[in-house]
Amino acid sequence: MARKRILITGAAGFLGSHLCDRFIKEDYHVIAMDNLITGDLRNIEHLFKLENFEFYNHDVSKFVYVPGDLDFILHFASPASPIDYLKIPIQTLKVGSLGTHNLLGLARSKNARMLIASTSEVYGDPSVNPQPEEYWGNVNPVGPRGVYDEAKRFQEAITMAYHTFHGLETRIIRIFNTYGPRMRLNDGRVLPAFIGQALRGESLTMFGDGSQTRSFCYVDDLIEGIYRLLHSDYAQPMNIGNPDEITIRQFGEEIIKLTGTDQKLISLPLPTDDPKQRRPDITKAKAILGWEPKVGRAEGLKITYEYFKSLPDKEIQHKDFTYYNKN
Repeated sequence: MARKRILITGAAGFLGSHLCDRFIKEDYHVIAMDNLITGDLRNIEHLFKLENFEFYNHDVSKFVYVPGDLDFILHFASPASPIDYLKIPIQTLKVGSLGTHNLLGLARSKNARMLIASTSEVYGDPSVNPQPEEYWGNVNPVGPRGVYDEAKRFQEAITMAYHTFHGLETRIIRIFNTYGPRMRLNDGRVLPAFIGQALRGESLTMFGDGSQTRSFCYVDDLIEGIYRLLHSDYAQPMNIGNPDEITIRQFGEEIIKLTGTDQKLISLPLPTDDPKQRRPDITKAKAILGWEPKVGRAEGLKITYEYFKSLPDKEIQHKDFTYYNKN
């Protein structure tokens, strides 16, 4: 029996590389695609020797061609941190709109099922907590975060349009804060920022008074949720995340304790449109997928900290070591 074939975009990124590992483990033929604007080939270099893995350096905002049959497409190509989408706002919008359109067309031509990676950012700065899938959000479309938030909201809309108008098999996952090995250090998200500062002996910088909340899901749990959603019959958006909510101040104190440092938490002005609360309602994931997170924060943070400590010192010391092209 021939192997199932799956295209994974954003494959050299944090989540994309873990998805490549999972589908290789499940004996799929994995076609990885990434333009490396934020991805890193080191995340997938261990797979290059495999006969059921291939890689294309390509920007999905341009026409996408993949020879042969395709059973599934996972669209995970997108900048995903504030530093990224403030530096490359146009590319962020293009990959969510043009890239999604190109891949939906490819899925239709191949009769493939497509899952898109949406985000809890579609809820914006929410007025309800936790956030259920039925909540429509509180988003500023022209604020600094709008390029990411609206790219993802459009991505959901065009995906659902292909599902309802063309009958395409689609799945939509709304991903909440996720962490683990292969995150980029100092990419602007709170967890790698805190750990990077701790490793450099710097004070940990939180925005505002640290009373805003986040809910952190370990990457292995998220990948399991994605795998189950892809193979389910559920076409509406679904939250996947860990509902264990914590304030940023409490989280910073956990990082200080974990790293055995004596740094202080210092406060910086709150960024525009920074969400005050973030906690997923995972009622649907539990009921439909039989999924809920298994890895506790203490366990996941220990693994993640060991990964960051193992990075070359020049990456730990360099506060912004990813470079971008403008186009």
